[in-house]
Amino acid sequence: MMKQKKIPQRMCVGCQEMKNKKELLRIVRSPEGEVTIDLTGKKSGRGAYVCKSKACLEQAVKAKRLERSLKQPIDPAVYQMLLAELEKI
Repeated sequence: MMKQKKIPQRMCVGCQEMKNKKELLRIVRSPEGEVTIDLTGKKSGRGAYVCKSKACLEQAVKAKRLERSLKQPIDPAVYQMLLAELEKI
């Protein structure tokens, strides 16, 4: 019998639901303090996961959960960029 491979789970900082890591978007704060969307899931830095929906990102922003999980205040311009990137996906 083949052993079932474990699927990594992460919590969305917006809706607070556990989902498969592959279904979520990783937002990463690089060691230099730059906040970007990590499409590869392999960039170095502190990551936070959010569903690929505008509603979840807005919820994470409103409750300051994104700031808390990245451990730094986030510029409103960065949020605009994240929303724009999210719409492309």
